[in-house]
Amino acid sequence: MIVMKFGGTSVGNAERYREVARLLGSYLEQQPVAVVSAMAGSTDWLLNTARSLADGGRNPAAATHNAEKSVAVFLARNKETIAAAIVNPEIRKQVEETVEAQHQVLLRLLTGVELLGELSPRSLDAVAAFGEKISVQVLAGTLQDLGFKAQAISAEELILTDRTFQSARPQMDVTTARCQSRLLPLVESGVIPVVTGFIGATEDGVTTTLGRDGTDFSASIVGASLDADEIWIWKEVDGVMTADPRMVPNARSLRRISYAEAGELTHFGAKVIHPLTVMPAIEKGIPIYIKNTFNPSFPGTRIDHGHEATDGVVKAVTSAKNMALITILGGGVLTVPGIAARAFGKMAALNVNVYMISHASSGHDLCLVVEKKVIPQVVPTLRKEFERELELKEIEAIEADPQIVTIAAVGSGMRGAPGVAGRLFSALGRKSINIVAIAQGSSELNISLIVSADDEQEALQTIHEEFLSLTGLGKTLSRNMSGLRGQN
Repeated sequence: MIVMKFGGTSVGNAERYREVARLLGSYLEQQPVAVVSAMAGSTDWLLNTARSLADGGRNPAAATHNAEKSVAVFLARNKETIAAAIVNPEIRKQVEETVEAQHQVLLRLLTGVELLGELSPRSLDAVAAFGEKISVQVLAGTLQDLGFKAQAISAEELILTDRTFQSARPQMDVTTARCQSRLLPLVESGVIPVVTGFIGATEDGVTTTLGRDGTDFSASIVGASLDADEIWIWKEVDGVMTADPRMVPNARSLRRISYAEAGELTHFGAKVIHPLTVMPAIEKGIPIYIKNTFNPSFPGTRIDHGHEATDGVVKAVTSAKNMALITILGGGVLTVPGIAARAFGKMAALNVNVYMISHASSGHDLCLVVEKKVIPQVVPTLRKEFERELELKEIEAIEADPQIVTIAAVGSGMRGAPGVAGRLFSALGRKSINIVAIAQGSSELNISLIVSADDEQEALQTIHEEFLSLTGLGKTLSRNMSGLRGQN
């Protein structure tokens, strides 16, 4: 059995739905289960419309449209896609009727948002879910139109979550039982289940979402629940790349990486998969493949435990934008007990993720990397927390620099390999790229650093050239051979 996830670009229009349906049908012997995103742009449209209607409800004079007109536009767009994707009139009519009923539910939700002028996280999840709910109807209908047996299923029936709206977490025991009970009989009878990605529901049936781009996570949850042989994440790129090809034109696809390497790349900004995708797969030892729906014959990238040795010290280099560097400066960072613990406690209280930590060797500065959008929360909170230390000059200042990016070189080959950091920093030094801060985890899977946003592309290209170009790989091989000769 293969669980296949298709993102919004993969089902971006009527022709793409037909291409995906043909692709699924070609793997019928492998018993595919499809997990599908909303059509490209749908989720953004739904969320933006809901926010606009809430604003209009609070300020009717400024309202530019209403819920009824908005839903009518959305329905017309979806019916146009259905008409182009599904040829058989009976199947098309059935899908249209189902989708029209879903739009009526959406209209009631958005009317309530408009009248109240309020939009809670719970309401946002309920609204956002309609992109996926409509998408599975279209794909299931398209599969039927092409002669395959298929059934659209909402993951609200399958994935039980907590009540953390907008970033809900699954309850795997119940989810596993539900998936096996609902999906296995369909698969065994030759039906292709088409499951909504991104969404789940609480024990009392309230719709939740797993976070933006959560369909990858949904596929892994379903795959682990069904003990699938493989999980395939279909995207618009040829697998996991050695770098973002928009920043590094000679980036190439990787044949294989480990779960840990995928997790590091995702944490440090690579838009490979949803950050939590690997977790259910790791527990069951299910390999994940990243493949390209626009180039389906390309093998893509396999993600697994990665016990076998692979070439190269550094596998990939990535960057994260929209980050800020929070620096606590002063001798008190070294001499006053508990400064770091108090800072992290405040971050936790604000529910702010710290993506990178760097401590100056002198002990006088503590650097924390957070998302840029949380600066207005974090800086005043820390200044209030350390008000006494600031008055006593034990802490000189608490500053935020939003003009930075994080760069990470990732690869299991760095573990125990001497000279990697030296090569990396020397390469950047030759290009006069200033390194603001440095960190390396105890796993030795990555070297992460902070540079000015203006230096992002040159830093990526420089590291890629040093380690991942043919020249760079040759240097690594030469150093490894020299090391082996030295041992002999």
